[in-house]
Amino acid sequence: MSVAIDTAPIRILLVDDDVELSAMLGDYLAREGFDASAVADGESGIREALSGAYALAVVDVMMPGMSGTEVLRRIRLHSRMPVMMLTARGEDVDRIVGLEMGADDYVPKPCTPRELVARIRAILRRVQEPAGNGAEDGGDIVVGPLTVHPGRRSAELRGRPMSLTSTEFSLLEVLARHAGQVVSKQELSEQALCRPLVRYDRSIDVHMSSIRQKLGHRGDGQSWIQTVRGQGYQLSSH
Repeated sequence: MSVAIDTAPIRILLVDDDVELSAMLGDYLAREGFDASAVADGESGIREALSGAYALAVVDVMMPGMSGTEVLRRIRLHSRMPVMMLTARGEDVDRIVGLEMGADDYVPKPCTPRELVARIRAILRRVQEPAGNGAEDGGDIVVGPLTVHPGRRSAELRGRPMSLTSTEFSLLEVLARHAGQVVSKQELSEQALCRPLVRYDRSIDVHMSSIRQKLGHRGDGQSWIQTVRGQGYQLSSH
């Protein structure tokens, strides 16, 4: 199936020192209708990512010289473009650090091209579409001092813009649409991440921790987002 915006293929940037892997992934992405370009070092990756020519970047964590997490950090200084990290299988620390620094998702290596493409499509879907369904999608969502703008994919807290990654915004939007209600991690994964919840996947928890920090505390000192053990998360409605 071809993926296109105004007939032009969506451009994907691959940043990985494994040239053979990048070539294989690039060929597969091309067959799926994407336009993939690859660079083999961090400096080139940052330069290309910040050029504005790509819809999403896939960055390997383990690269000689500049690590993938440093590449991500420097991209996030200037851009909120979606970034997916490739991590060594079993390296939970790399994944958590990457998510805390603003990665939208991660895929453990070795990964299948099909899995990578599925994750890329999921990220692009949630960037291009509101997280909910229904007539209310086009209107702003106001929850206390928080205003969420689904159409612009932006949010304001007490009138000030919030600095959110694409994934953080999607999760916050789902919670805001269900303010005062408990939303399960399965629902969050399906509605915000556009994919089923994967067992032992801690990415939602890490993203929620980041969103909590950015929201700060309510007047009573409590967090705006409460964890309901064994059920999910709840955004306070007042």
